[in-house]
Amino acid sequence: MPAASTTALVVIDVQRGILDDPQLKRKEKTLKALDETVSRIAKLIAQARATSVPVIYIQHDGAKGHRLDPTTPGWRLRPEIAPNPGEPIIRKRASDSFFETTLDAELSARATRRLIVCGCMTQYCVDTTTRRAVSQGYDVVLVADGHMTSDSGSLTFEQIIAHHNSVLHGFDAGAHEVQVVPSSKISF
Repeated sequence: MPAASTTALVVIDVQRGILDDPQLKRKEKTLKALDETVSRIAKLIAQARATSVPVIYIQHDGAKGHRLDPTTPGWRLRPEIAPNPGEPIIRKRASDSFFETTLDAELSARATRRLIVCGCMTQYCVDTTTRRAVSQGYDVVLVADGHMTSDSGSLTFEQIIAHHNSVLHGFDAGAHEVQVVPSSKISF
């Protein structure tokens, strides 16, 4: 494993309104799974902080009227994973956390080469950011039980998560690749 100084924990879009959709199917089960995922992410954040690994937050700015509209309570990060003073919060407007943001500059300033990625929504921001990170020259550890989404079309959130864990494990761009690892096996 790389030294702690070359690793960063990237927490994507764990915002209060991330699954606040009136048409949400299986609402009780989905929100329970989200809470469990956020709990695992909070433990990873505590581990990262305890070992001086930087925690970098990504926060999505939705359009006016969107559940993640910056003028609404749903835009705020969940309190269980609240940033400490000085921890960067990078705002984005697209699924790709690198697109038109300062993420790459933040990582470069810390000499980061390895990202541990967790957050929401699996098939959009988590997937896109993970793939882009590898293409940008980072090794990525995707936390297998540390990302969440909602049902979409005929697929349940469990199926979407399992699919992305399967297709992203081993995804590479040259010498850099994605490993999918359960939160209990993550080491900083």
